[in-house]
Amino acid sequence: MKHIKAIIRPEKLGDVKEAVKRMGCSGMMVTQIEGHGRQKGIIQQWRGEKFELDLLPKISVDIVVNDSDVDPLIRAIIASARTGSEMGEGKIFVYDVERVIRIRTGEEGKDAI
Repeated sequence: MKHIKAIIRPEKLGDVKEAVKRMGCSGMMVTQIEGHGRQKGIIQQWRGEKFELDLLPKISVDIVVNDSDVDPLIRAIIASARTGSEMGEGKIFVYDVERVIRIRTGEEGKDAI
């Protein structure tokens, strides 16, 4: 099993949720976060004053899937999260999941996803 963590722009959350749903994934976790990568933030101007926003709002989407579902899900996330901008569209990380247990029933592994 794999844990997919996708960091996306907030305005793309609806599109990503729909893409994940179409892939048949049964669940996901969504967290509002702030951060930056190469983009290093943006400079805003308000009432003639300039100020730098070095931590930009992003969304973290976490999904645990079977190994066979990883590549199709990644393709779906990329297609739905892409905005066409040069920078700041996000990243996808893939981690190994050693064990999954459903608290309510005690089911483990694929049955617990």
